[in-house]
Amino acid sequence: MSLSGRVALVTGASQGIGRTCALKLAAQGATVAVVARNQEKLDELVKEISAAGGKASPFALDVANEEQIKTVFKEAIAQLGKIDILVNNAGITKNTLIMRMKRADWDTVINTNLTSAYLCTQQVISSMLKQRWGRIINITSVFGQTGQAGQANYASSKAGLIGLTMALAREVASRNITCNAIAPGFIETSMTSTLSDELKETALKMIPLGRVGTPGDVANAVAFLASEEASYITGHVLNVNGGMLMG
Repeated sequence: MSLSGRVALVTGASQGIGRTCALKLAAQGATVAVVARNQEKLDELVKEISAAGGKASPFALDVANEEQIKTVFKEAIAQLGKIDILVNNAGITKNTLIMRMKRADWDTVINTNLTSAYLCTQQVISSMLKQRWGRIINITSVFGQTGQAGQANYASSKAGLIGLTMALAREVASRNITCNAIAPGFIETSMTSTLSDELKETALKMIPLGRVGTPGDVANAVAFLASEEASYITGHVLNVNGGMLMG
């Protein structure tokens, strides 16, 4: 699944799933623009990719800021020439029951997880249409499919990503651009590491494969959907959840 000659941009690339996706895409031959708020972590990631023989450039960006998105994407395209593959991965949680959820917590999660994907996609779609090739991959969640108590904002944002994926897939398919989503289940990241042992044990019982997922499990799926081997797949939600949700 060579991605040689392709340029990918990954949001939320400083840690967890985004970081592993960037490493995987670089290993497959893509030049990778790594995007996140933490410049120091991005610089470390670029060094790691370069040491392995890959190519990457860091771009500090808060995806909740529309003007920053427009500026940084212009810089990335000017520096790297194009963006062939967009991985909308950046996401946050602010969990609480809806009766206690503040409007600011709703808006922040929706803006970071969903609105940013719409804005980032807008910045790359014109060039993808012109070159008649593109891959847009949105990282959603099993909880965008099933819902989750205490995560009305997060589940709504991830469900919205699925709708965005399907609508966009229909809009751009005629230009050889695919748009797919990946829905991870319980993945071992810094976001899940803070959960109690009791909650982790409960989650494990819901997974038929009997283990939590790794960021690498998600990154492998991203690399596949970005490749030519997946050229006839669009508007699809690929479940990477160990069997938590089937059908």
